[in-house]
Amino acid sequence: MAGKNVLGEELVVCGTDPMTGFYRDGCCKTGAQDAGLHVVCVQVTGEFLEFSKSQGNDLTTANPMYQFPGLVPGDRWCLCAARWKEAYDAGTPPPVILEACHMSTLEFASLEELKEHAIDPAV
Repeated sequence: MAGKNVLGEELVVCGTDPMTGFYRDGCCKTGAQDAGLHVVCVQVTGEFLEFSKSQGNDLTTANPMYQFPGLVPGDRWCLCAARWKEAYDAGTPPPVILEACHMSTLEFASLEELKEHAIDPAV
């Protein structure tokens, strides 16, 4: 079982192309090894990728050691909760898919903040 999402329902898959999740299973679930809490399912934007790079986390460059392909706008990715909140506070948060955000996201951002930037999972 992957756990519950921020809506209190079963967590759904965030993305499989590229394969996301700390465990590279498509889901934003977490565990003891996931120190960064990669629990926020986002659809990355160019603006967010630039912001993240400016903060020292280049998400556009592949890193095969971590099975990381590098991201382009439109990709869905399990983002660290603290990075999403940092982007939110800076006015550049990427859209979120609430149904695929693990409930531990709520330790960093309120449901209201997440809903401000929620998109339909079918999009």
